[in-house]
Amino acid sequence: MANGRLQGKSCVITGAARGIGRAIAIRLASESARVAVVDLDIDGAQHVAEEINTSGGEALALQCDVSDRAGVQATIRAVLKAHDSLDVIFNNAGLAEIRPFMEVEEAHWDRLMKVNGLGVLICMQEAGRQMIAQGRGGKIINTASIAGREGYDIQPHYSATKFSVVALTQAGARAFGQHGITVNAICPGIVRTDLWDDLDVGFIEFGIADRPGQGMEQFADRILLGRTAAPEDIAGPAAFLASGDSDYITGQSIVVDGGMVMQ
Repeated sequence: MANGRLQGKSCVITGAARGIGRAIAIRLASESARVAVVDLDIDGAQHVAEEINTSGGEALALQCDVSDRAGVQATIRAVLKAHDSLDVIFNNAGLAEIRPFMEVEEAHWDRLMKVNGLGVLICMQEAGRQMIAQGRGGKIINTASIAGREGYDIQPHYSATKFSVVALTQAGARAFGQHGITVNAICPGIVRTDLWDDLDVGFIEFGIADRPGQGMEQFADRILLGRTAAPEDIAGPAAFLASGDSDYITGQSIVVDGGMVMQ
């Protein structure tokens, strides 16, 4: 791959075996970043890393549960061994679920918050610790959601986790700014990925939709640009936030949704 604006940067992307994470990993590699494809699904991560390497990029695959601090620390050590530094981390790993407000129980809350909330906090802390030690700044980018800007009654626990990501982004920007580390988030709207196949089960189970795809269609009616997003629509803003072009942006949660939510 030709030299790009991320030449020489060591970038970690969690939840990168599929969907948005995969698209971000491929885009960063296309701009000459050295990429760590991190996921609990190691087979999927290896497939993405092989795809990047075959195309002339530089990637390695690592397995990690982002809610396990020791695992996150081991992942960062592996990245340092391979790439000598950690310059950018995308905290993208997350879970989603359709469950109406009155159907959310403690186990549902804990499952999503452990990954979407605690996992982001741990990765921010451990990446921030390494970036501070390196002494040359860095970039922390979190994946939030439009559900972190509007609460939805068909997934209140998911919305709460994504509001927490926005809060952690703002708090992290304040904590790390003095070290030259920027912290921002991306809030995707409806992105056509495998995740929506899983959500379809919930839509039908709770009588919100009668058939697969109907839930997405109902949500998509609000999109001003007239189409749902592809993962690559998120990868462009992600590459911008990873690059020097965004050096004076921090604490922001950028909505990338085709015009669904305006705040």
